Amino acid sequence: MAKQVDSVLPGWGLSLGVTLTFLSVLLLLPVSLLLLKVSELSSSEIMAIVSSKRSLAALWLSVRTAIQAAAVNVIFGTLIAWVLVRYRFFGRRVLDACVDLPFALPTAVAGITLTTLLSPKGLYGSYLSEWGIDGAYSPFGITVALVFVGLPFVVRSVQPVLEDMNLDLEFAAMSLGASRLQTWVKVVLPSIVPAMVTGFSLAFARALGEYGSVVFIAGNMPLRTEILPLLIMTRLEQFNYGAACVLAAMMLFVSLVILLGTKFLDGGIRTR
Repeated sequence: MAKQVDSVLPGWGLSLGVTLTFLSVLLLLPVSLLLLKVSELSSSEIMAIVSSKRSLAALWLSVRTAIQAAAVNVIFGTLIAWVLVRYRFFGRRVLDACVDLPFALPTAVAGITLTTLLSPKGLYGSYLSEWGIDGAYSPFGITVALVFVGLPFVVRSVQPVLEDMNLDLEFAAMSLGASRLQTWVKVVLPSIVPAMVTGFSLAFARALGEYGSVVFIAGNMPLRTEILPLLIMTRLEQFNYGAACVLAAMMLFVSLVILLGTKFLDGGIRTR
């Protein structure tokens, strides 16, 4: 296999070396230094940092809102991808371009805008207040911000799969008497589930480490609306680099476990 690849790609050894060097400098070296800094602390100090109520509350809030936002994005992101692929309408290209807006818009600008809209006197927040829902400065507001930044990952993961899907399979199913719902569940959904899982993984990873769009809308109240990235920044501002590294390593471990779980799930789905 290596000889076959080498014949197709001249300079395979050089390309592989450059790739591994780049990934090592960009990923492995920073992570290694992070773990090295953590190793300077004793096990009791590490456990005290990890098991503190503030750390656990921030971690749980970050993971919970990231999962909620990714789940919402899977549903509505798939719907948006379906509309963009299967229908032709005026303004379709504008809508398609708007999907990538969270990529281009600075996250701080998004956070300030969402905070203004969801505040008790904001355009959306005033209506939410009538229903007893706190828009800004609450876990709900954090989830909304994470939905905003993670939506493009799901849409761009599902959209190419829908574009490449063979429509003859759907026509054949309907010609055999299947309803639209049955055709969607039996034909379309199994084809796009792997892409949906990939989009969920990317949206979750993006949401878990998000800082700029959340710091304004969260309210940053310890044990209530303080996310883990903000707690890490707080420890850095206090020059407590050991605690910051421990919290960063904890976030890294949790994100790796969840991402590996979704990858195994994705692999199991693809092999069926």
